[in-house]
Amino acid sequence: MIAIPAIDIREGACVQLVGGSYDAEQLRLDNPPAVAHKWEYSGFRQLHIVDLDAATGRGSNVESIREVLRATSMDAQVGGGIRNEQKIEELFADGARRIVLGTRAIESFNWLTDMVEAFPGALIVAADVRDRHVVTHGWSSVSDRYVLDLVEDLNTLSLAGIMVTAVHREGLMQGTDLPLMEEVVEESAHPVCASGGIGSLGDLRALEDRGVASVVIGMALYTGALDPAAVAEEFAE
Repeated sequence: MIAIPAIDIREGACVQLVGGSYDAEQLRLDNPPAVAHKWEYSGFRQLHIVDLDAATGRGSNVESIREVLRATSMDAQVGGGIRNEQKIEELFADGARRIVLGTRAIESFNWLTDMVEAFPGALIVAADVRDRHVVTHGWSSVSDRYVLDLVEDLNTLSLAGIMVTAVHREGLMQGTDLPLMEEVVEESAHPVCASGGIGSLGDLRALEDRGVASVVIGMALYTGALDPAAVAEEFAE
């Protein structure tokens, strides 16, 4: 399993939110490229970048994302408000290795199928989950879609993977939703990336034991609850 630090960008800054609420910002760093350098220096090989403003229709942080991509040689995946083919192409041109699709991919399976045909093996579908239901539009809308039904539908597509975030655990560092992740791994034909609630090495090892391929870590790295170098060394592949 590989550990991937998160860079969530809001208003040009690197931030961390708690509990899936955009009103609960707990941490803000004004230089995202410097944060990326820190994670690369710690030994991480991959990076997860999210445009929080684009995800919620509040704006765009495309220039900040470009600066991060230029500042590091890490293998980066980028998501947040990506809802058309042109933006996918632009992000690949800017240096992203994989693109993470959320709301539109979940709401329009036909569009997702077209994008997968255009970019086979390069797209990740992100399912943000609360009470086993998928939430969209930057965590603001709860759908009637059950996460395992979505995973089953995605099994037919040539994806790079699926990412499941336990929104109700996000930023709390009290452990992830292990039953959820275990169920998704069992159902999915694709590598599973887990996110939300990571607070200890024990949390990471438990996810690895359940077959999770990668894990995105935010608050625990930013607060020092986890030692970045130790995490990068143990969870390198």
